[in-house]
Amino acid sequence: MPDSPAFDPAALTRAASDVLTVRRVFGEAYERGGTLVIPVAKIMGGTGNGSGTGSLGAGAAREEPGHGPHGESEGSGGGGGFAVRVRPIGAYVIDDSGVHWRPALDLNRVILGGQAVGIVVSLALALALRRRRR
Repeated sequence: MPDSPAFDPAALTRAASDVLTVRRVFGEAYERGGTLVIPVAKIMGGTGNGSGTGSLGAGAAREEPGHGPHGESEGSGGGGGFAVRVRPIGAYVIDDSGVHWRPALDLNRVILGGQAVGIVVSLALALALRRRRR
């Protein structure tokens, strides 16, 4: 069986700290037409890892129904995961008149909010019409 590389939990933590930095929250500023724009994002991230080992010594063989006898064995395992979500929330605009905040518009949330309002209004109207008929 080929040797697999050992799991290094510190490498996962280093990767997380490299990615989750202030440079991700405040993007590279750029200037256009005498106006400085600094993009801003919301960063969410998580990391997790685990490992395990196990062994059965000599004479510790046991039988389980349907599986036959087990001999001596050793085992180890490990794994981990890392995820990052970056969502733009707006930009600071710096011009001759000062600093201004320009929020980013998430059109998907606007549409979802409109659908929710439409459903609530439809249900309220249906309930009002039902009560009026009685």
